[in-house]
Amino acid sequence: MQAALSLQNGKLSFYGSYGAPLVHDQTGRNFTALLATAEIERSWLFITNAIVCAPLADGKNDTPRPHEVRNCSRHLADLLSVLDPPLVVTLGIVALGAVALLAPHNLILRRDVGVPRAWSGRTLLPLYHPGPRALIHRPLQQQRGDYAFLAQALGVIDGGQRPRD
Repeated sequence: MQAALSLQNGKLSFYGSYGAPLVHDQTGRNFTALLATAEIERSWLFITNAIVCAPLADGKNDTPRPHEVRNCSRHLADLLSVLDPPLVVTLGIVALGAVALLAPHNLILRRDVGVPRAWSGRTLLPLYHPGPRALIHRPLQQQRGDYAFLAQALGVIDGGQRPRD
């Protein structure tokens, strides 16, 4: 699963694949720990997925197929339009590919992880997914560094102000 989130004030939006986004499993625990690294509270976030229209298959959320990503891209575009965040963070390859369907980019996760890039009038920040399979490619310790950088990026975008409840 790849997930998406947005600060309530519209400053940040994370995008991924489908399923219950980052809550009840090891992936969710990893994600919560990474947010804590960046001093971002889950309560500040609107969490969704890049594949917002695909139902779970037998209650499971596996990597979406390319046609599912394409079929759901209109819904993702609508969501991005409504949220209108200046910073979009993708979690994983599927999410990075999903936003490329909305506005092309030449980013490759392995090469561009943690590097903010101008994209479609916003900033796009690709990060690895916090799931166990992705940890093979980018261990949790490296991802903590990515999220620390994210915290710095948020300070720049927010003018140093954190959202209030």
